[in-house]
Amino acid sequence: MRLRLLWPALLSLGLILAGARGERSVAPAALPVRWSEGTLHGFLELRTKDGDLLAHGDLLQVPRDSDIESRLVFEFADSSAFRETVRFTQHSVFLLKSYRLEQRGKAFSQDLDITLDRSGDYVVRTKSHKDGAEKEYKGKLDDLPEDVYNGMIPVISKNIPGQEGRTVHIVAFTPKPLVIPLAIVPSGTEPVVLGEHQETTTRFTLKPKLNVLQRIGAALKHQQPPDSHIWIVTSEVPAFLRFEGPLYSGPVWRIDIAGPRWPK
Repeated sequence: MRLRLLWPALLSLGLILAGARGERSVAPAALPVRWSEGTLHGFLELRTKDGDLLAHGDLLQVPRDSDIESRLVFEFADSSAFRETVRFTQHSVFLLKSYRLEQRGKAFSQDLDITLDRSGDYVVRTKSHKDGAEKEYKGKLDDLPEDVYNGMIPVISKNIPGQEGRTVHIVAFTPKPLVIPLAIVPSGTEPVVLGEHQETTTRFTLKPKLNVLQRIGAALKHQQPPDSHIWIVTSEVPAFLRFEGPLYSGPVWRIDIAGPRWPK
């Protein structure tokens, strides 16, 4: 069984058994809105854990009449591409309406196209890079929890008080979809210098909680992924600064905000 999560996110995020202290145990319920989302264009860089540049990217967020659409896009030098699109509402609580993940090219182990909507309907299309075999999986997830937040982890993390934890849910496609609790656990504060200004960030550890059978299956296949982490500026108005973990599946990569460079 191959377990995968989304970023960040987003994510899609690596899976690991949760057992952390400090998380709040609550029944599945949508997260209350503390900080509303609006128009946003973020410029991002995707790097290896050692800092080597892999791709440039954009986070584009546009409010519409009934919801907000957020797109995370990375373009690689070898023409590989990653695109994650999520639509959500924020009428007193955050609620995912639809989700799509697309990845293609040599940067990934396979081409992938996933769609999921609030009704629970999903479609997964894969294409192997080894033999070109294409597969399609369709179905419906019954009773999708209100706090499923594929592609919304940065938004959700900004709305969790820095000293508290929260358990939400994500849908992992293996390719069979699995609804998995995701603990977002504060794991310390770190200073960061922005220009000449110092801010304090809260680092959240993202810990998917596998049941016994899922844990055994991952251990037998030696596919226990590493922790994922997200850094949020928590003083005054919260802001995303960094994510570190598998982008969907594969190695640990890092997403940072790109600094401007003026051409000479």
